[in-house]
Amino acid sequence: MREVNVSQVEDLVRELCIKANLYLPEDMEECIKCGAKAERSPVGKNVFDDIIENINVARNETIPICQDTGMAVIFMEVGQDVHFVGGSINDALNNGVARGYIDGRLRCSIVSDPLERVNTNNNTPPVVHLKYTDGDKVKIMVAPKGFGSENMSALKMMTPSVTQDEIVDWVVSVCAKAGSNPCPPIVIGVGIGGDFEKCAYLAKKALCRPVSQRNPKALYADLEKKMLEKINKLGIGPQGFGGTQTCLAVNIEQAPTHIAGLPVSVNIGCHVTRHAEGVI
Repeated sequence: MREVNVSQVEDLVRELCIKANLYLPEDMEECIKCGAKAERSPVGKNVFDDIIENINVARNETIPICQDTGMAVIFMEVGQDVHFVGGSINDALNNGVARGYIDGRLRCSIVSDPLERVNTNNNTPPVVHLKYTDGDKVKIMVAPKGFGSENMSALKMMTPSVTQDEIVDWVVSVCAKAGSNPCPPIVIGVGIGGDFEKCAYLAKKALCRPVSQRNPKALYADLEKKMLEKINKLGIGPQGFGGTQTCLAVNIEQAPTHIAGLPVSVNIGCHVTRHAEGVI
């Protein structure tokens, strides 16, 4: 049994909140640069130039890439041989987020109640997804999620009789309805299977997979390709000004489901699809 002090978790979460909001993952930045080269619209190319300049300014000036520094979503994998000591792990996660957003001078966007709308002033609480694994390590990923893109996401409880083409067309229709709202070029996370909440989780988790990696199963890798091609034919373009590069990548994650169902969800990420991870 390995003892891990919760202060280490708090410090790592603080660091990742700041890092994720200041620096895009390398594969995401490279994908944006490839999109800029592929864009055919002159206006779209100019928008890509602004996006790339914004990434560089954020890096050089250590300021957020986007003014919406998001709701902190934490994916935490805990080895079964880990024993936390030194306090509450829940407090450590909340304190880590609070310190990250206050110390990093990041915008605090969380309200304590969805109807009363009172800001918590430290961006807590985060959304936490916990998974137990083998071993004695703690892996933490922080994925700040802005709501311009989150608001455009969708879930549909389909039936097993639905065809693959119908799934593709529904995903494309979600992107068409979203239009310019999620600040394209976008990244699409698609969840297929599970139940209602598992499906939504899969779509969110898919956004955290490197955009350079396709689904390991050929069936789903082919669907990713079809969805990407059809979304880019919508012509929405960078920031909605028209163009050939509406979507940079489509990531699908799948899970076992019930014989009577086929849930499909879409979680949209803007061109600032952020995440940072670390291991204790």
